Amino acid sequence: ILTAPLPQERGGNNSFTHEALTLKYKLDNQFELVFVVGFQKILTLTYVDKLIDDVHKEFRDKYRNEFQQKGALGLLNGTFDFKDDFMRLLRDAEESSKVRAPTVMKTFEQSLKSQKTVKCMIETRGEKPKEKVKNKKNKGSRKDGTEAVAVPSKASAGDKQLSAAGDKEELTKDEILQKNREEFFRRHMKAGEKSRSPKPDAQKEKGKKPRVWDLGNSNAKVLDYSNSATNGSAEACPVEEFDPDMALGDKNREPGRLYDLEYESDDEAEEEKVVQNPSKPSVKKGGLGGMFGMLKGLVGSKSLTREDMDPVLEKMKDHLIAKNVAAEIAVQLCESVAKKLEGKVMGTFTTVTSTVKQALQEALVQILQPQRRVDVLRDVMDAQRHRRPYVITFCGVNGVGKSTNLAKISFWLIENGFSVLIAACDTFRAGAVEQLRTHTRRLNALHPPESHGGRTMVQLYEKGYGKDAAGIAMEAISYARNQGFDVVLVDTAGRMQDNAPLMTALAKLIAVNAPDLVLFVGEALVGNEAVDQLVKFNKALADHSMAQTPRLIDGIVLTKFDTIDDKVGAAISMTYITSKPIVFVGTGQTYCDLRSLNAKAVVAALMKA
Repeated sequence: ILTAPLPQERGGNNSFTHEALTLKYKLDNQFELVFVVGFQKILTLTYVDKLIDDVHKEFRDKYRNEFQQKGALGLLNGTFDFKDDFMRLLRDAEESSKVRAPTVMKTFEQSLKSQKTVKCMIETRGEKPKEKVKNKKNKGSRKDGTEAVAVPSKASAGDKQLSAAGDKEELTKDEILQKNREEFFRRHMKAGEKSRSPKPDAQKEKGKKPRVWDLGNSNAKVLDYSNSATNGSAEACPVEEFDPDMALGDKNREPGRLYDLEYESDDEAEEEKVVQNPSKPSVKKGGLGGMFGMLKGLVGSKSLTREDMDPVLEKMKDHLIAKNVAAEIAVQLCESVAKKLEGKVMGTFTTVTSTVKQALQEALVQILQPQRRVDVLRDVMDAQRHRRPYVITFCGVNGVGKSTNLAKISFWLIENGFSVLIAACDTFRAGAVEQLRTHTRRLNALHPPESHGGRTMVQLYEKGYGKDAAGIAMEAISYARNQGFDVVLVDTAGRMQDNAPLMTALAKLIAVNAPDLVLFVGEALVGNEAVDQLVKFNKALADHSMAQTPRLIDGIVLTKFDTIDDKVGAAISMTYITSKPIVFVGTGQTYCDLRSLNAKAVVAALMKA
């Protein structure tokens, strides 16, 4: 007998696999029953779902009265004669899953075409066939503008000639066709002559002259900002003069503190307005005002059924998709809520809408609070006690803000008293090293060595372009260990999840250097793409790693959160598909625009109408 706790039901997943066995179960919340079927994992049994549904329905209907009178616990000592019923249901399920015989192809005599006579297939000249041909030619004229003028004229001329021939009966068919052709070519030639425009007398001069910009400079040395300096030395990165308020943003902030996301929900106020003005129609469409305005009258002590919840769940699914939750995940969430509530007894003054809404909110908060929480500052201090640097690797697709948010995290770490070495391992994108060099100069200007006892708090380790990223990361970690840096931030090149060579290189970098934390940087603007990116990144890291237990993504950095208003569904999609926490949230352009995830604030924004 295999004894194991029932797995948490997420997205309608009702199966549990242990070694060579697979268990499928179904819950009956009304009578507190669990129906379980076990079979060999290697077998492909298509009738298992049907069997467990039929057994559940038959067993519940057969002993419903006894359950209601004695309860499930009161019947433990009783006997249930259900063996014959089970064998009958099993035979029925097996019979229904057998392969049906292939359908026999119809003979020609059975087809509709055989019923047509030869006479009905012959097209005769008349008004209807002509109109049909004319319509076809008009459809074709949309594609070609030159034929649009000629084709109707031909059809109209043909109609006139045919009508004249029908009246006088003097011209034969060949003569009519000949006259139609002559009329068509004559009109076509006239239209062509009218459309021709006279050639201009003065022709443009041939050849292209180079453009000279007003602010241009032909001297390439003036435009060369590169420097021979490496390893981010303070002497090689001169301090820039810039406004610190532009880089810091909020002046009243507490240095080194990572603030939570803030969001004020006005959902309760909107619901009060709806109750006070029931006659006033709702202006908003597709929001929660319409979704949770349904089934307000269903109150009383009753068991929830799927028919009661289906209208609310359908509106709920559309609302989640509109808030950027991936469509597949929205369906799974609604299915999970339905299974959790089916058969549950409602309170006396509880509506179906409020019950479903509360269950959805609890499920969303639980998704955004994974079991494993990442505490970067605690882990950095633990690495300090072992006299080694704490290594964080950033990965993600192109243009999501890896370098910018790396600089924000550097600033946050520096304000907490940790020295940072930035490893420029993006050796592919033009300007990637220069971007990190600029951030290094600005961070050193905000935290000069004089304010930290002569210690340079941030340096850049770079070897230029076209080099092996894994080798640069290894050298940077060794350099940080020798120089006493607390944290190493490894910046990698952006890559699409479908690019196998680049994903292999990323897996190699992570496998060789074994970072303490692998962060996936994703933007909050995406919907279904977030699921595809995370699934394929994790799969590529697992497939291309040589280790038995491959290193996968440990956490998520959600960027561009200030651009989406209340469309926060990407946070749900990313945490649901990976069960990994969102460690940092980027909310702006300054170094202080870095937040930690507040699950309740995100759910409040998601549930907003």
